[in-house]
Amino acid sequence: MALVPLRLLLDHAAEHGYGIPAYNVNNMEQIQAIMRAADETDSPVILQASRGARNYAGENFLRHLILAAIETYPEIPIVMHQDHGNAPSTCYSAMKNNFSSVMMDGSLEADAKTPASFDYNVSTTSEVVKVAHAIGVSVEGELGCLGSLETGKGEAEDGHGFEGALSHDQLLTDPDEAVEFVERTQVDALAVAIGTSHGAYKFTRKPTGEVLAISRIEEIHRRLPNTHLVMHGSSSVPEDLIALINQNGGAIPETYGVPVEEIQKGIKSGVRKINIDTDCRLAITAAVREALFSNPKEFDPRFFLKPSIKYMQKVCADRYQQFSAAGNASKIKQVSLEDYAAKYAKGELTAVTKKTVGV
Repeated sequence: MALVPLRLLLDHAAEHGYGIPAYNVNNMEQIQAIMRAADETDSPVILQASRGARNYAGENFLRHLILAAIETYPEIPIVMHQDHGNAPSTCYSAMKNNFSSVMMDGSLEADAKTPASFDYNVSTTSEVVKVAHAIGVSVEGELGCLGSLETGKGEAEDGHGFEGALSHDQLLTDPDEAVEFVERTQVDALAVAIGTSHGAYKFTRKPTGEVLAISRIEEIHRRLPNTHLVMHGSSSVPEDLIALINQNGGAIPETYGVPVEEIQKGIKSGVRKINIDTDCRLAITAAVREALFSNPKEFDPRFFLKPSIKYMQKVCADRYQQFSAAGNASKIKQVSLEDYAAKYAKGELTAVTKKTVGV
């Protein structure tokens, strides 16, 4: 079976009340870890790659790694998603390379650094939606800038993100704008800004509502009950992995991620896609450091790459279980991009908001 569109998985998740972790990938070991976890827990899969990952792995290598996952696990529905596309051209090149879903992040201008206007975001995202839906590819948009409510600053990782002070309004998605954005762009999913950020250093203390605005998700969901919401920067930064890294020569200071229980609250309020990268990186780093410190004479990469797959697999399996995605892969009937293109053309997937239905 070919890759399936993101919309297929999110619709099923919404119908049955669960969320799906979306894992960033750069290499073979990460993909193996994710797929083994999905097979172990019977979970649908969202693999995603940033522009940096595509450059690192190489388009052809990455495409064939995904093809290998599809051929090895044909019973598992798999989405390949472009994470944080900075411009329409990035999204179009992803589609050309068989991505079944793209994110047009129009919250920033094409330099991936400058906060964009609402009209720019609408215009750019709508352009991508028109092309993507014509071939059955799903589109995620973003409204609001990722950054810390604790520091009032944006963040950049992997060459994407605003660095500097942001207003409180920029750091939180406006519910009224969210309704207008979905109606005008017809995105399949909407990433919202609630105070989360990329990387391991999200919060200096366990986050509360002052710095992690789950209540904003609830408010947006009330206005957009039929829209699939996305949480970016949602790694939980497990303390045990930080400790293992530091026990084996690491120097990661005390830091806090997004608690799983807060993500679960988001899932109850329409969050269907949860982006996770740092937790997987920490798992791999912990495994590699532990293996190399256990036998300094070892030089075979397989010696430390095998446990890195195992450690990351555990993180992925845990998240599938915690977000209630486990047990759902086998329940999803796989549908092709061509079939979804026909659905879009017939208007069957038009976004419905309270404003649309006159409520």
